[in-house]
Amino acid sequence: MSPLSRSSHALVTGGGRGIGLCDIAAALSKAGATVTVLGRNRATLDEAVASGAAQFAAVADVADQASVKSAVAEAAARQPIDILDCQCGRGGIRRRSAASDAALFQRMMDVNFMGVVHATQAVLPGMVERRHGRIVAVASTAGLKGYAYVSAYSAAKHAVIGLVRSLALETAKSGVTVNAVCPGFTETDLLEGSIDNIMQEDRPQPRAGHRGTVEAQSARTPRGAVGSGRCRALALRRRRRRHHRTGHRGCRRRSLIGRHHR
Repeated sequence: MSPLSRSSHALVTGGGRGIGLCDIAAALSKAGATVTVLGRNRATLDEAVASGAAQFAAVADVADQASVKSAVAEAAARQPIDILDCQCGRGGIRRRSAASDAALFQRMMDVNFMGVVHATQAVLPGMVERRHGRIVAVASTAGLKGYAYVSAYSAAKHAVIGLVRSLALETAKSGVTVNAVCPGFTETDLLEGSIDNIMQEDRPQPRAGHRGTVEAQSARTPRGAVGSGRCRALALRRRRRRHHRTGHRGCRRRSLIGRHHR
């Protein structure tokens, strides 16, 4: 991606692990931005800072609006937030819709959808006031189509894409753009847990080990592959002349960091 100045402050929710750490926080930091990672686990956040993937860490539960608001206020007081990457994700729970209780749907909505709402509401007023900002929500291909056994997760990710489209219209003349990226299966620790559940739910059989289950899931994808979690997740191609694009959801096999951050 194009170089960013340290005067560009990026807040990455869920930045202590998985896509949030490898594909977003580290890439933004490498590009030159000042990065604050936000999450629940202080230890993993401190590791992200120590590794150079981020410069600052903030502890908050994205499902708790007051917690997010406080953490964002502290980060913004240090330096105004120009970029928000919402990698709020809770997966790994694969269950038939008929066996999914209301509590499961609520948990998925609280983290995967309301987490984006809380973070966006916390940073948006400042961005609008400065007439500049980039908000990128990490949704999922499950937000574009249905997948078996993840109806609660898919519903939450569909809600994220609906939110992005509506916010893009609301902020179209404010200098703020709002977009979403929709990764497919990406090889992280969360995916391993999800595949274990699928195998047990779908067709129980002896487990061939992590690599075997990942290969089994790869066979379900159109190109027979999953992302590696190291910047090969489905994402957006960089195009310098499209910094004005808003309300877009992309699903391409490129870096998650691209034109929507400029």
